[in-house]
Amino acid sequence: MEKVKADKRNTYGRIAGLVGIIVNLLLAAGKIALGAICGIISVLADGLNNLTDCGSSVISTVSFKLAAKPADKEHPFGHERIEYICSLAVAVIILLVAFETAKESIAKIISPTAIDFSYWTLGILFASILAKFGLFFYYKLTAKKIDSDILRATAVDSLTDCISTTVVLITIIIGKFTSVNIDGYAGVLVALFIAFSAIGILKDILSKLIGQSADGQTLLEIKERILAHPEVLGVHDLSVYSYGPNKYFASAHIEVDAKVDVLASHELVDAIEREFIQETNVVLTGHLDPIVTDDERVNELRKKVEGFVREIDQSFTVHDFRMVCGEKRTNVLFDVAVPYGTTIAKEYIKQELERRLMAIDEKYCLIITVEHTVL
Repeated sequence: MEKVKADKRNTYGRIAGLVGIIVNLLLAAGKIALGAICGIISVLADGLNNLTDCGSSVISTVSFKLAAKPADKEHPFGHERIEYICSLAVAVIILLVAFETAKESIAKIISPTAIDFSYWTLGILFASILAKFGLFFYYKLTAKKIDSDILRATAVDSLTDCISTTVVLITIIIGKFTSVNIDGYAGVLVALFIAFSAIGILKDILSKLIGQSADGQTLLEIKERILAHPEVLGVHDLSVYSYGPNKYFASAHIEVDAKVDVLASHELVDAIEREFIQETNVVLTGHLDPIVTDDERVNELRKKVEGFVREIDQSFTVHDFRMVCGEKRTNVLFDVAVPYGTTIAKEYIKQELERRLMAIDEKYCLIITVEHTVL
């Protein structure tokens, strides 16, 4: 949730992209040349994979520039989701390479050819493993620093390249000392590694484009920052929407003492919203929610309801508890927040609470709302 300036993020991302272009171009040139000269399909496949990694780095560099564009009339929430689209493009390119590699490797299995062993080949492959491992750590650290999905994707891809190149290296050594040619099979294995990496990237990015919830740590930090203000009595109905890897929009109901002047409470919510804009990458909209704290009857029944709810499930919580007393009946209104994925039916929760409360007083007219919450 730490705020990262757009220009700083753009600079780090573009440098990472340029580093990837240079390293992958050198690796691709060496492997493709050796694979073609020595007739080693797995080395050639690995070199083509590096060439696509170079293309991925170009896409990454361009994506940071486009994502840094400020909001405009057509895109009032900014352009940071461009990074997700570019990540999808990278994943598709990787999948195409996996398909071509698998096709060529199967042909090699059907019609195998002798492998021309060379220490130059071993040297380049070993250097490639070291270079890709270095890129993996570099991408991973940079991605964490600027919270970048496309760099996380390229970091995973670099690690997969390390594994696939290691497989190729082992294949060549086995072929040299045992005369067993498993080059085609190794190529298929490399293709599977590449495809597995691409599918993982696709699943992650598509989930974010569909509308993935913010991670638990981000939700907790938002809630704790709001509760850090002593005038705030509670927070509920927190919703967080991501409009890119470095931009969140959130809304929350902020509970305050009903006795406090409404203008003072409104000023508090405004101050909290400004704090989020200035210090975090979250644009928060707070809903003022005054609650009664000095009515003993309300407080007593609220505690009983909270106890009933916890008996159903410890993860359930109660908020917006109110009582409106009349001569013939008393309206009791409250919301029960349940986590997504709970197996307990909403109707059962309402019926169970109604049964227990009506046993206390038949005059209660209950209005219970059961809603899902992410925190």
